[in-house]
Amino acid sequence: MDTLNQMILGLNKEEIRFYKVYSSRIASNQPRKDIELFDLIRKEREQFNEDAACTKLYPDGNKNPYYRLKNRLKSDVSKSLMVQHFEDEDVTQAINLYNLARHYMAKNLFSLAEHFLGKAEKRALALENLELLDLIYTEYIRLSQEMLNINPETYILKRQENEARLKSIRQIDDILATVKYKLKITQNFSPVDNPVVDMLQETVQRLTDSKELKGSSALRFKIYQAVSQILLQQHDYPNLEDYLRVTYGDFEREKLFNKSNHQTKLQMLTYMVNALFKNNKTEESLVWAEKLKAGMEEFDGLHYDRFLFFYYNSLVINYSKVDMEKAVATLEALEHNEKLKKTPFYIVFVYLNLAIFHFDMGNHRESIKRLNQLYLHERFENTAVPLKFRIAILEVLIRLELGDTDFLDYRMKQIRKDFKEQLDNQENVREAMLLNLISDMFLKGMSLRSEEMKDRIKLFTKTTSPRGEDAELVNYNGWLERKLATKTK
Repeated sequence: MDTLNQMILGLNKEEIRFYKVYSSRIASNQPRKDIELFDLIRKEREQFNEDAACTKLYPDGNKNPYYRLKNRLKSDVSKSLMVQHFEDEDVTQAINLYNLARHYMAKNLFSLAEHFLGKAEKRALALENLELLDLIYTEYIRLSQEMLNINPETYILKRQENEARLKSIRQIDDILATVKYKLKITQNFSPVDNPVVDMLQETVQRLTDSKELKGSSALRFKIYQAVSQILLQQHDYPNLEDYLRVTYGDFEREKLFNKSNHQTKLQMLTYMVNALFKNNKTEESLVWAEKLKAGMEEFDGLHYDRFLFFYYNSLVINYSKVDMEKAVATLEALEHNEKLKKTPFYIVFVYLNLAIFHFDMGNHRESIKRLNQLYLHERFENTAVPLKFRIAILEVLIRLELGDTDFLDYRMKQIRKDFKEQLDNQENVREAMLLNLISDMFLKGMSLRSEEMKDRIKLFTKTTSPRGEDAELVNYNGWLERKLATKTK
């Protein structure tokens, strides 16, 4: 989707109203083509046709004025948002004060520049925004060349001290970015042994022991981010639960949570919900899910939409343990939720879980229907390969339950070709063994009474995945035992 379209469709009602007021500051006796284009994009949304819009606004077919109109509209929408939200958020406000100081510097109004730099510094210090402080101290040093009352040595020293702290924080940020990226692209189906995590552990230990940084709340939040990612990567949910209880309690008691770090608070609540679920504490997990929802409503729902998916995910995963019908009903209610449709993993979450739950409930035709909906969706192509591989394994199990052996034979060959790299990976040893067992027992008809098959089945059930049990979409052992019990009757 075009950038301008994304900007306009991303506006809420208040932002649309403010833009209309902001744009009306320019009086004109001529029809406002910018307003017409704005309304046209809002009306047609995803069906907006740029060629048709260009022809409607400029019937002579000249596209150059249309492109200039788009650029002007993009600029006006951006300016409107900046004016409307000038003081909405602490970091944005500090940056705006810094920009005002630079503006007055450019106009040689040095006293005003100093005034706004002072305000920006005060806010940046309160927020522990070290990146912004670096810029502010640089401007002070520049300003000292114009104003004798500013001693550059004072701000040179401040900048040096700030740089040392910033370097330490950035070390964690850089490694965290790598860890988070790997977690996202692998959907948690990644190696437990990861050298990046080891590096992160060493960095956290060194910075935790640093006397200069111990009093920094910014560092404490960074260390929380680092430790939680380490425990997540290692699938160490018991220690993650314990760590979150202590850390969240400390942050609340010391009143460290505020509007600027509210997203981190909601993330901690989300992690706690998931850790409790993994530790089979379903009732408590649902209690923390409601804490998450209450937190989402704070600060006028500042990050409500961003965490709505995680809230519903917490309901679904917990209901799947205590009330499968309720889990399915929740997913079906979410299927057409417009807010959640903007979430990247929304489609995988809804259709894949519906396929899994119906499979577990024995509704195999509904299960394959939901899986096909997932396959046909345009976003499925962007799904990580390891997850696609496991979805293919799930399809094999469903096809087998449906007795679709002709198609299954073809699909098995296709999987071995398309996912050869995954099958050769030692992490997927159980999937490779399972496919071989299915092929020999259910397609080739090998006898289950043979010692060879008995040994292979026994070996499979005792083999554990390097990724842990939570990496399997369904319980392979449980499914195989049920299938064998039916086959031997």
